[in-house]
Amino acid sequence: MGDDCVYRSLEIFLFDIDLISRHFLAVYFLFIAVHYASTAIGLNSRTSQSHIQYGEKGSATWWIRQVFNLFRGAILLICIARVFYPIDTWLGIIEPLYTPWVLSIGMLTMLVSLGFVSYSHAYMRQDWRSGIDSDNSRALLTQGPFARSRNPMFLAIMLGQLGLFLALPSLFTLVCLLVGVAMVHAQAIKEEHALNELYGKEYQNYKAQVPRWLF
Repeated sequence: MGDDCVYRSLEIFLFDIDLISRHFLAVYFLFIAVHYASTAIGLNSRTSQSHIQYGEKGSATWWIRQVFNLFRGAILLICIARVFYPIDTWLGIIEPLYTPWVLSIGMLTMLVSLGFVSYSHAYMRQDWRSGIDSDNSRALLTQGPFARSRNPMFLAIMLGQLGLFLALPSLFTLVCLLVGVAMVHAQAIKEEHALNELYGKEYQNYKAQVPRWLF
């Protein structure tokens, strides 16, 4: 009887966490979409210039952006759909990882990621750009989060992608994680080349002192 009660309690707990994680993911990515769009619109209104740079159509940076946006849109739609429809079997759920602890750690990781992204946004303020900007009139950011990593925003994004995989352990989110990390890494390298051309010796000295990621 005691074992049955414990088993039943665990089933209820798993169901609650499952329900919480479904709504959490839908709200989280809706918030990210609204925050990203409103930030870009607000900065455009204040500075009269776009802060989202896609690069030349057909270029490597343009394709990186397209792939990233494709996966970001797919994640948003799927996370919303999961709240209303039983589509998990289509996602290739990894059952051994689909436990209350893993889901909880995933959601916590995503919140930590959001905190780092928000902090980096606030630190950069109007200097924030998404993509490569050819304007070198702004000072090179080397302090704050940029004193420990040359790409603190990208680090936070990859942490969020790991959190998504843990909050929804599946083949779909695993592909999102692998592709996302690959795209972020490729973009970071492209941006390094651009910054080297824009800031020359100043950026080379900074690059020699601060790692691309954390090590």
